Amino acid sequence: MPCFSLTESKNSCHRSTFARAGLRSAITDIKDGGTTMHCWVPQSPNPSKRNLLLIHGLGVNAMWQFVDLLRHVTPHFNVYVPDLLFFGESFTTRPDRSESFQAECVMRVMEAHSVRRLSLLGLSYGGFVGYSLAAKYKEAVERVVICCAAVCLEEKDIREGVFPISDLDEAASILVPQTPQKLRELIKYTFFKPPPLGLIPSCLLMDFIEAMYTEHVKEQKELIMAVPKNRKLSDLPKIPQPTLILWGEHDQVFPLEFAYKLKRHLGENAELVVIKDAGHAINVQKPKEYYNHIKSFLLDMQQPSANKHQQHSKPLQSLT
Repeated sequence: MPCFSLTESKNSCHRSTFARAGLRSAITDIKDGGTTMHCWVPQSPNPSKRNLLLIHGLGVNAMWQFVDLLRHVTPHFNVYVPDLLFFGESFTTRPDRSESFQAECVMRVMEAHSVRRLSLLGLSYGGFVGYSLAAKYKEAVERVVICCAAVCLEEKDIREGVFPISDLDEAASILVPQTPQKLRELIKYTFFKPPPLGLIPSCLLMDFIEAMYTEHVKEQKELIMAVPKNRKLSDLPKIPQPTLILWGEHDQVFPLEFAYKLKRHLGENAELVVIKDAGHAINVQKPKEYYNHIKSFLLDMQQPSANKHQQHSKPLQSLT
């Protein structure tokens, strides 16, 4: 008889929360000969509401990353929460590991559910996918929120030691942890002033790993390796949509300089909000600020919201 899993119990609670929020689980065949995508979609889309796409990052599944945001956005939007390829129930036999292919698959899901216009939020790796989607489908995307996603990074940044860990294999072993020690390292890099990691029992960490990190390990590591490959800022398109860049002041996964770099790349079309006393996991460490900035930006479709947030941002000159 299997042992009780605290993580799986929490998964079950999150599924119930999504259902109570008016979402249902749906599987879409992309019809490319080998790709299926899972997505949480509205049970009854409201035609008077705009559509909002939430794109998760690496690590815990989409439910864990967005469960607390749901109650803030479902009153205002038809919300769609896909599992990216090799997460949850989404899978492909295709060899493409690029964020561009992820974006294409997500858009096929949106089209299958008759979504023609949407705003999107991309969290960490999901920000890479969201940026690619906004660039590829300009007419479909209204507004963009990029959270702690260094889409402006270049392959040379890895070699030049911009990141705390410059070895991609080592970074992948932390981002897709298979041992309690690697999960402790992930928590250390993800949080600003993390909890005393030695006090967390290894059995709880292994329970979490077995529930979250044992499927498609090879493929998830390939996704990580593909991000910086041949990447140059000169090749990065400038998306035309109004864009909010949200970042933790002490992000160790994607250092803050990449937030300013993206702001400079997008110019006046983007606004940057730096959340103080937060690391990479801004949605966990500073949820109130995170929700408020997102809601303010996405609900204000009539005028730029930069003035509302200026007091929370640091001047660009500080990192130039």
